[in-house]
Amino acid sequence: MPDEQMANGPGGAAQSGDLRASARPLDSIDRDILRLLRSDGRASIRSVAERVHVSRANAYARINRLIDDGVIRGFSARVDQERAGQGASAYITLKIVQDSWRSVREKLQQLPGAAHMALVSGDFDVLLLVHTSDNRALRDLVLTRIQSIPEVLSTRTLLVFEETDLEPEA
Repeated sequence: MPDEQMANGPGGAAQSGDLRASARPLDSIDRDILRLLRSDGRASIRSVAERVHVSRANAYARINRLIDDGVIRGFSARVDQERAGQGASAYITLKIVQDSWRSVREKLQQLPGAAHMALVSGDFDVLLLVHTSDNRALRDLVLTRIQSIPEVLSTRTLLVFEETDLEPEA
């Protein structure tokens, strides 16, 4: 895939939270392209075109449109956290002060090991996935970093014993 496409990462095309026009419907070829790129983000334009039975120019235009429309937010590697030295993972639920999401989100984004966060409904307000080197680092992250954020009212830590990345449907 061309470098200009790969460069659309955290500062690239469209970010979550951006105000965008309503979503354009995807056809079966767009969905096939997305499925292929989810399973192999390094696939060449030629390979994608052959596998979805369109010309290279059509595949290139479609991928660029999906990037420009914010459907594809970037390209990344799937990492085995344990092999990368991050032996402890946890989901942390947070209850936060009402109307403080934007402020809390900014602070959570700065945390080392923060991998994913979501504002959710239910018994808690935020779900945060973190990866740390070990349980001691996890404890430090929760007790000294997260719980020291003034808008965080309470936390609950759920240790991850095993993870499995789900592959896109074939």
